[in-house]
Amino acid sequence: MSFVFLNPLIWLIDTVLGLYTIVIIAAVVASWLIAFGVLNTANQLVRQIVTILDALTDPLFRQVRKVIPPIGVLDLSPIIVLIGVELLRVFLDNLLAYLIYRV
Repeated sequence: MSFVFLNPLIWLIDTVLGLYTIVIIAAVVASWLIAFGVLNTANQLVRQIVTILDALTDPLFRQVRKVIPPIGVLDLSPIIVLIGVELLRVFLDNLLAYLIYRV
């Protein structure tokens, strides 16, 4: 039985997870820039970008924060989510390789 038809599907999922990784990193950098006063949220464009980043990342971050609350001012949820996303990407790549190339 051939699982070659899964290749485009797993590629799409891997690409979406890669884009989500970039969104997470952008959200973390934006939060740091806002905290240090580099970005001004009174600017409409900045506020819209931060709102979009928060809408994309906060639902998953909230689920992680329920299990691991922030330690003082250090929020570990982005790190945990990034590790989870990368583990999922590795799992999908290995699954595809196993299904296609098994003897």
